[in-house]
Amino acid sequence: MSTASVEVGVASSRQPGPVAPVTLGEAFWVWLRIAALSFGGPAGQIAVMHRILVDEKRWIGEHRFLHALNYCMLLPGPEAQQLATYIGWLMHKTRGGIVAGALFVLPGAVSIMALSWIYALYGRVGIVSALFFGLKCAVLAVVLQAVVRIGSRALKNTIMRGLAVLAFLLIFFLGVPFPVIVLGAGLIGYFGGRAGIAAFQVGGGHGAAKGEIVEDADTLLGEALPAHANPTIRQSLRQAVVWMVLWLAPVAVLLLLLGRTNVFSQIATFFSTMAVVTFGGAYAVLAYVAQQAVEGYHWLSPTEMLDGLGMAETTPGPLIMVLQFVGFMGAYRNPGMLSPLLAGTLGGLLATWVTFIPCFLWIFLGAPFIERMRGNKALSGALAAITAAVVGVVLNLAVWFAIHTIFRQVRPLRAGPIEFDMPMLTSVDPWALAISLAAIIAMFRLKVGICLTLGGASAAGVALHLAGLVG
Repeated sequence: MSTASVEVGVASSRQPGPVAPVTLGEAFWVWLRIAALSFGGPAGQIAVMHRILVDEKRWIGEHRFLHALNYCMLLPGPEAQQLATYIGWLMHKTRGGIVAGALFVLPGAVSIMALSWIYALYGRVGIVSALFFGLKCAVLAVVLQAVVRIGSRALKNTIMRGLAVLAFLLIFFLGVPFPVIVLGAGLIGYFGGRAGIAAFQVGGGHGAAKGEIVEDADTLLGEALPAHANPTIRQSLRQAVVWMVLWLAPVAVLLLLLGRTNVFSQIATFFSTMAVVTFGGAYAVLAYVAQQAVEGYHWLSPTEMLDGLGMAETTPGPLIMVLQFVGFMGAYRNPGMLSPLLAGTLGGLLATWVTFIPCFLWIFLGAPFIERMRGNKALSGALAAITAAVVGVVLNLAVWFAIHTIFRQVRPLRAGPIEFDMPMLTSVDPWALAISLAAIIAMFRLKVGICLTLGGASAAGVALHLAGLVG
């Protein structure tokens, strides 16, 4: 979620000046460039957008950019893709939003599908398994960095730190569903912000921009409300109907033709539900998906879930593209009358469709109203509280990854309402521990980038395999 907040307060290096109109055709190539550079998770992706759209192109100002980001952070689903859709809509109406949002997803979708095929065909070959062994060890460092980044910006006072701790305890030890935690935090923040309590007026965890700020008035969009941000009831209903049909019609057809127990129906309904209830950005979504896909549906193992996240970390586009891998593996393992690879391909594309189509619905239906709410204290308070709670949720994800990466065996521990997986200390994997620690040192101490760290960890896994130290 607000991992992006670390990066967006960037000083502009350009002086204010007139901005020429931009056609949709010209915008297409800019959005394609942003998509191709969208590595490094939400923080890196939104930083790229900020640098290109605010500082370089001056299409949108700092305050309007952050207002759009605040709304996207409150939505279920990937905030970076939704932010691209929002700004595309601001500039070129619905067509611009579709272009920006679809291009943001396309490179990652193609990359993850290709890697899913390779994983399904060769994943159990020694050297490929060793590559993913190193990759998943480094993912732990990536998630820990997300915890630190979000926490350093979001937990500015005792109330916010308390919300983060409470969220971790509730989800890790008591198994409280993530949507319940986010809803509770949002309500607390809403009423706290509405009451004017200072602790909830922290700007959504973003902090102030440093240096020269690109003011809204000096940009292409300016400060005025665009004409298409004045929706009528008819326009809103049309948007709702179109995108609801695109989203839910395929789900209904699958349920009618194949029944609820078919894997494609399960993928459609599960990821459609997830698109509605999973707030808090990619890392928070993954905590929910990992729990359900691994432990509920048994579509893939914890190790395979980590491998999929490693794929998503090293390819452009949203981290949530890992859901395509989850859908691929679920259908690949339950192909029915289809070939496994065809079933996996269809399952992966289905998961992607029902994950991202709702994102367009949230933006095209809600953005016109949100544009009128810039500076709303209650909205800011809800955002701040949700951001704090997500710190605890992402910490839960980091602990989950650590347990399933460093230890070969875990056992369920139950004591009244407390329920969690206890690692068997005697089952620690020394090579996994060593690579994980090296990745953590590289990213936190040596400030090595994500892609280089993941590449080095993968190379270490291959080297260990060639030396006969890992399978």
